[in-house]
Amino acid sequence: MTFELGAYSFGVAGKNLDGDVVSTAQAVRNMLEQIRLAEQVGLDFYGVGEHHTATMPVSSPASVINAAAAMTNRITLSTAVSVLSTDDPIRLYQQMATAQIVSNGRVEIIAGRGSSTDSFPLFGYELDDYDRLYADKLGLLLAIGEHERVSWESPFRPPLEDALVVPRPDQPIPIWLGTGGNPGSTVRAAKAGLPISYGILSGTPQRWGQMGALYRQAAEESGVDPSQLAISVAGHGFIAADGQAAKQTFFRHESAAYAAHGRFAALSWEDAKANYSPGGMVFAGDPSEIADRIIDLHRHLGHMRHFFQMDIGGMPHSEVLASIELLGTEVAPRVRAEIGSDGAAPSS
Repeated sequence: MTFELGAYSFGVAGKNLDGDVVSTAQAVRNMLEQIRLAEQVGLDFYGVGEHHTATMPVSSPASVINAAAAMTNRITLSTAVSVLSTDDPIRLYQQMATAQIVSNGRVEIIAGRGSSTDSFPLFGYELDDYDRLYADKLGLLLAIGEHERVSWESPFRPPLEDALVVPRPDQPIPIWLGTGGNPGSTVRAAKAGLPISYGILSGTPQRWGQMGALYRQAAEESGVDPSQLAISVAGHGFIAADGQAAKQTFFRHESAAYAAHGRFAALSWEDAKANYSPGGMVFAGDPSEIADRIIDLHRHLGHMRHFFQMDIGGMPHSEVLASIELLGTEVAPRVRAEIGSDGAAPSS
C-alpha cells in the first residue's frame, strides 16, 4: 500500500486579497478549488469536515463530497469527520452512497463524535447522551454498510424492521472511526476491526506510537484480522519554501483560531515552538522538514495516510493553495520514496 498524503478543511472562511473575510458561500467554493488542486498536484486524499459556524460553514460534508466527486477523477474523498452523534446514519449512508457511485468508488466515511458540540442544540440532541448516541449510531451505520435491509432497535429512534436502504454502490464504503486519541475509542475501533483516524494536535511521535500499539494489541486480543486495520493521521500543517516563515505564519493563524473559539489558552511562540519543531505535532515548515517529520512519525505509529488542515484562522486562500501545491509536488515524492510502497507498521 502506497503511503497517502492529503489535506482536509472545515471550509474555513479565510480572507481575500483585501484582507476581508470571505462569505460562507465563497468559503464553500474555495474548498472545491482546494480539492481540484489537490488532485492536480498528485495528492491522494481530501477530507471534508463538519462544523456549523460562520467561520467554519461547511455543515454538510456529503453535499460537498458529491460535488467534488463529479469534478475529480482520482483523489479519495471522505468526511473528516461526520459528527455521527447528531446525524442520521441512514441519511448519511444514502448521501455518501450516491457520492460513491458518482466517484466510481473513491469515497470514505470517517465517523466521529466531533470536536465541538455546536450540532447538539442545532438538531435537538442532549449532551448527556453524547457517548450513547455515538455508539448506537455507529452500530447502525455499520449495519447499513453491510446489509441492504436492516432491522434495528434503539432508544433514540423508532425501530427499524427489515428496512430497505438504497442506493447500494458497486463498492462498499470504507468506514473509519475518527478520534482525537481517546484510548477507549482506540480499543472500540480495534475490537470492531475498523480503521482508525487520529486527529492529532499535540503530543510526540513516541506517545502516538504507544497509541498505535494499543490499537494493534486490542485487535490481536479480539482475534481481528490484521488486514482490516489501518491508521491515518489528521493534523495541522502548512508548507512554504521558507520554513521559519511557514511556522510564524501558521502560528499567527492558529493562535487566532484558538482565541476566536476560546478552546485553548493563548500561547506565546516560546510556549508553542516545541510543538512546531521535530518531535512536535504541528507540521509547519519547509518541504524537507515536513517530509522528514512525517517519515519519523510513521516509524513510530505505522500510519498509512497523513492529511493536513491548512486553512485556519483566516489564512488567505492563495496561501492555502500554495501550501497544497508544495505538499503534492515536493513533500509527497520524498515521503513515498523513503517509506516505499509497503507502508508497514513498526516492528516494536
